[in-house]
Amino acid sequence: MGNENMKGIILHGGHGTRLRPLTHTGPKQLIPIANKPMSQYVLEDLRDSGISEISIIVGDVLPEKVKSHYGTGEEFGVRISYIHQDKPGGIAHAISLAEEFVGTDPFIVYLGDNLLKGKITQFVEEFKRSDYDAMTLLCEVENPRQFGVAQFGESGKLIKLIEKPEKPPSNYALTGIYFLRPSIFSTISSLKPSWRDELEITEALQGLLDTGRKVGYRFVTGWWKDTGTVDDILEANRLVLDDLKKTSKGVAEARSSIQGRVSTGSGSIVKRGALIRGPSIIGENSEIYSGVYIGPYTSIGNNVKVRKGEIENSIIMDDCQVEVEARITDSLIGPSTVLTSNLGSPKGYKLIVGECSKIIL
Repeated sequence: MGNENMKGIILHGGHGTRLRPLTHTGPKQLIPIANKPMSQYVLEDLRDSGISEISIIVGDVLPEKVKSHYGTGEEFGVRISYIHQDKPGGIAHAISLAEEFVGTDPFIVYLGDNLLKGKITQFVEEFKRSDYDAMTLLCEVENPRQFGVAQFGESGKLIKLIEKPEKPPSNYALTGIYFLRPSIFSTISSLKPSWRDELEITEALQGLLDTGRKVGYRFVTGWWKDTGTVDDILEANRLVLDDLKKTSKGVAEARSSIQGRVSTGSGSIVKRGALIRGPSIIGENSEIYSGVYIGPYTSIGNNVKVRKGEIENSIIMDDCQVEVEARITDSLIGPSTVLTSNLGSPKGYKLIVGECSKIIL
């Protein structure tokens, strides 16, 4: 098949119901992991594998926020167009909207809330050279019942894909990354909606298999994370921070304030008497005051002021203010939130807080 031009499609729709209230004010794919929107990792993965034409399929949860972040793509070194999916109709339905964008080219569909360590470059090259109509990336998971699962026949041939099976035929789940050729469109057009009232990608791929088309698979090395819940997001944050390089663009008033791999953005100040333990990341123009403890696996966004308190294994998004007589752990704090203490309260809170909230504990 040679060196065809390949296009990319990022799915940026869905309602993110398990992440409310954070998703009342924007799509979940823009929630930051180590201070970068999760869908930006996807965009950069596509770009770094040589794909420059990308269409982002947006849903009805504030699509203008997606457009204002990514724009024409120029800033990211790609060309971006947008397709609107007016209601969540499933992955296969979203793909069907991109038929005109794809034309006759092979393409990759990458879910905007999936994070993959190890990049897709090698898989892109393999797919281009192959005669597959589709290729999917599989990852071994502990709880296959929650995913689309692959069933293998003799000599490892892929024979069936089953969505959320009661009795999984293997532990290999479909990741949200699909390599496709335009033959998928006619298969999708013959699908009937599933019990979820969605057109399922597993059924589209099954349709290819059933009509004798070639569907390949590869196993992902490293880790893969589907970020549907708060716990998933915090785990993704830990996984990304584990690979963090130490960078110091901000100012630390005392060397002893920073231990291990900590990245600080320009304009940020870590005051003498604060303690930050890596892996952690502090964005731009943020201030960490004396006496504050920032523990491992914490991401602090831009323009954040932490005047008092201890924070560990948490994500604090942009423009927040924290001044608490307590330890915040395992928390996801939306932008522009103010956290303050009323004294004499019990220690240790677990919080999932949406944008522009104010909480006095």
